[in-house]
Amino acid sequence: MSVIVDEDIDRLLKATSRSFYLSLQALPDRIRDPVGLLYLLARVADTIADTGENPSLLLTSLNEYQEACVQGSDDIDLTKLASLQSDPDESDLLIDVTKVIGAFQGIESNDRDIMLGCLLTIISGQRLDIERFGTKESAIVSLRNDAELDDYTYRVAGSVGEFWTKISINHHILNSADSEILLNLGIQFGKALQLINILRDIPSDLSIGRCYIPSERLAEFDMVVTDLLEEGSMEKFRPLYTEYLDLACRYLDSARTYTSMIPKKHRGLRISCMLPIIIGWRTIGLMRRGDVLDKGKPIKISRRTIGWILVKTRLASIIGGYESMLMRSERTFAR
Repeated sequence: MSVIVDEDIDRLLKATSRSFYLSLQALPDRIRDPVGLLYLLARVADTIADTGENPSLLLTSLNEYQEACVQGSDDIDLTKLASLQSDPDESDLLIDVTKVIGAFQGIESNDRDIMLGCLLTIISGQRLDIERFGTKESAIVSLRNDAELDDYTYRVAGSVGEFWTKISINHHILNSADSEILLNLGIQFGKALQLINILRDIPSDLSIGRCYIPSERLAEFDMVVTDLLEEGSMEKFRPLYTEYLDLACRYLDSARTYTSMIPKKHRGLRISCMLPIIIGWRTIGLMRRGDVLDKGKPIKISRRTIGWILVKTRLASIIGGYESMLMRSERTFAR
């Protein structure tokens, strides 16, 4: 397998995202480094925002990190936050943050500008999270309405779909004549994956004082945020939950259209898009039939299933007609 940027960056990627690392290996060489590095840069911001300390410390650290990325400075020390991590891989990432920033500065300037634009959007979402929710010890706070939910999913994930599109157009992998359509579809692609994460992770988010299900929407079903903690509340919540699952499916349908617009010669990029789409459909299928509020039974796709999906997507990229058949059959899992 190819090394992403250098051995230090490769090690951090392997440790912090085993499944995404597999997708990176399938990408065209010319965009693999910026995509991999953006993942790490965003993961640093996410780790800072999720650390259980006082909001002022987190906001200060996030601002210092943003400034270091903008200026290309190695004058940043996140070892204090690193010592608070329960995950040793995330701790290592914060300790080695200057290596990530240094690698970012080595990226070609046009790609770096595209990456920075996306990173600043993601950081704005993380900053908003800290200001809105506080920290892990805070009382549960929810988003107010669907507009806030849509804004959040764009900042932390839709912007990534936008980035993938811009970086691919910059390297003449996607057709610039279709840029407006592709950018819109790419944004919906990212929103789909984030919305699925939000709907799957409701119990764990509630445990740290965060509820991304808007209070105004819960009120339409005579519910309040704390009802989501009560045993047996899933059936009352299910109609609203189903609405959001349907929205995630519509976004994934846009992602499917996005994939179909990638030239067939770029097999790796098509595989990298098909994989999360199919995993998303299968996850939605499990969530439709399960009780997502039961924190003792987290909903997730098995590693074995992911392995089979990877095999199928690779076959779909080389066997004429199989891709369409695969995508149609996998879509049924989300119904």
